[in-house]
Amino acid sequence: MGKTHRIGVIPGDGTGPEVVAEGLKILKAVAEKTDAEFDFIQYDFGGERYLRTGEILPDLAIEELGQLDAIYLGAIGHPDVKPAILEKGILLRLRFSLDQYVNLRPVKLYPGVETPLKDKGPEDIDFVVVRENTEGLYTGGGGFLRKGTSDEIAVQESINTRKGVERCLRYAFEYCRKRNKRNKLTLCGKTNVLTYAFDLWERAFHEIGQEYPEIERDYAHVDAICMWMVKNPERFDVIVTDNMFGDIITDLGATIQGGMGIAAGGNINPEGTSMFEPIGGSAPKYTGKNLINPLAAILAGQMMLDHLGEPEAARRVEQAVIDVVEKHMKSMEAGMMGVSTTEVGDLVVKYIQE
Repeated sequence: MGKTHRIGVIPGDGTGPEVVAEGLKILKAVAEKTDAEFDFIQYDFGGERYLRTGEILPDLAIEELGQLDAIYLGAIGHPDVKPAILEKGILLRLRFSLDQYVNLRPVKLYPGVETPLKDKGPEDIDFVVVRENTEGLYTGGGGFLRKGTSDEIAVQESINTRKGVERCLRYAFEYCRKRNKRNKLTLCGKTNVLTYAFDLWERAFHEIGQEYPEIERDYAHVDAICMWMVKNPERFDVIVTDNMFGDIITDLGATIQGGMGIAAGGNINPEGTSMFEPIGGSAPKYTGKNLINPLAAILAGQMMLDHLGEPEAARRVEQAVIDVVEKHMKSMEAGMMGVSTTEVGDLVVKYIQE
């Protein structure tokens, strides 16, 4: 009998509750086949609660969530709530308050999943992006001067601390070592223009890299990274970058691995509570239609299992997903899968149980 993992579940908005329901179905199924045990605690934070009560995320809830082993999130974003209110009030607040300083994004093409890249297959698209998650342009530094006038000035500051940069880089080196594939870590930056922030990143990258002689260090500008992700994705093993560039290149990564329907991510605090989620949005137009692809949420659960020290359970879930996409699904796009949301979940359970 293993440890019982206490998981905070935030289904959120739109299709979030639908994909989380399938993810929980899979987690319960794999618990029956392994030593993994879970205690799921449900939370209703999201657009409906905000519209009903005016409350976004209470301080006490953050304290409570910070005592759990992990958070499993569906989606945030409601068509009747102004953009940024929920995203900043829930997603960013959780990342910052719980110091989830790494955003971890596997970019992996599974057999049977189509990629828009010509002549590329699963052997070519298999890398991971480590994105700094609590600094950079997302800290909110800056402001307005003479707002609303013809002389208006808007300043947005990128905040990069030595501590924040070093811990993200060290996580990336350790992850690359643990992954043990090509043992190559690529720093994605813009040293020819952003000469202050990425001077710090590059110096720290090479200083810390001295401690990892077995890992090849590589550097590329963000625009070159985007080009090579499309032209030669096989050149990458692990990419490490700042908050803004990471946000951008991981959406490109999702596209080349088959789309948002299969792209999962983790917001990691290695010493605290981490949060796992599908990286797509709430897709409100598909709400309640049983058409949305739940695989991204299921794979977010798989990442959570691995993070919680349940490698056998994680392996079973990933293999079941591979079986389902190879044998049963026509597409990763909502409404075009050839099977419904709940049928995808049922099929993953079937292969876990076999």
